[in-house]
Amino acid sequence: MSVSLQLFLHSIFGYRGIVLFPWQARLYDRDVSSPVSEKSETSPVHGSKEVKGKTHTYYQVLIDARDCPHISQRSQTEAVTFLANHDDSRALYAIPGLDYVSHEDILPYNSTDQIPIQHELFERFLSYDQTKVPPFVARETLRAWQEKNHPWLELSDVHRETTESIRVTVIPFYMGMREAQNSHVYWWRYCIRLENLGVEVVQLRERHWRIFSLSGTLETVRGRGVVGREPVLSKEQPAFQYSSHVSLQASSGHMWGTFRFERPDGSHFDVRIPPFSLESNKDEKTPPSGLHW
Repeated sequence: MSVSLQLFLHSIFGYRGIVLFPWQARLYDRDVSSPVSEKSETSPVHGSKEVKGKTHTYYQVLIDARDCPHISQRSQTEAVTFLANHDDSRALYAIPGLDYVSHEDILPYNSTDQIPIQHELFERFLSYDQTKVPPFVARETLRAWQEKNHPWLELSDVHRETTESIRVTVIPFYMGMREAQNSHVYWWRYCIRLENLGVEVVQLRERHWRIFSLSGTLETVRGRGVVGREPVLSKEQPAFQYSSHVSLQASSGHMWGTFRFERPDGSHFDVRIPPFSLESNKDEKTPPSGLHW
């Protein structure tokens, strides 16, 4: 059964949304050893462990604006960003209420409302048709937007690793290239989800990143928390999701590192961030200058 244009509840963050279209990603799960015979791809990233990629379905979705205030402490609702196409090479803009959701996080539901999701793009992208199941039809504007923005929306690789019951999932996205001070600067955004699969309450305290550029540089980044937060992961609220950005003066690189967590007794432990590649699109195009219709 197709999940496209299906209303759903997010099983982790609890928001209402609607599926726009699917992405077929490669999931590199470092917790799973794949048989050599399986049709899969090897993750070409830093680290000695060979990881096989399996096909995994994600969905591009719209989040109901009414639910955004309730999830803002656990998941950013303006996490899908683009490079602005003007003189400021660092300028970014976001499309509020746009998200990527894994197939297992989708809880389908139905509604008799013709506009069941409040989002500024809902009526621009979708129309109601009571003869359909689900009763929504993609407008041409959605197809055109998907096609024109495909390089900057595309979800291709997902990396996952668990340390001491804390699962870290990383999804990198290539954003495009900008010229700055007579050099090329390549931009990526990466979405990270932290999940507590255990019963003990833990709090994220520090991040430690290593960023390798194909130009030969190796950068170390340390800091308190993430995006100005030190989230607590408990059985009641087990997950936290955020996005950040990285730029390199090379067309590719790698990132890896650790998150330091604190237990209730004050002791600390480090959780591995699965290593992942930063790859630029082979057919380099100019990133969007705004919403393309």
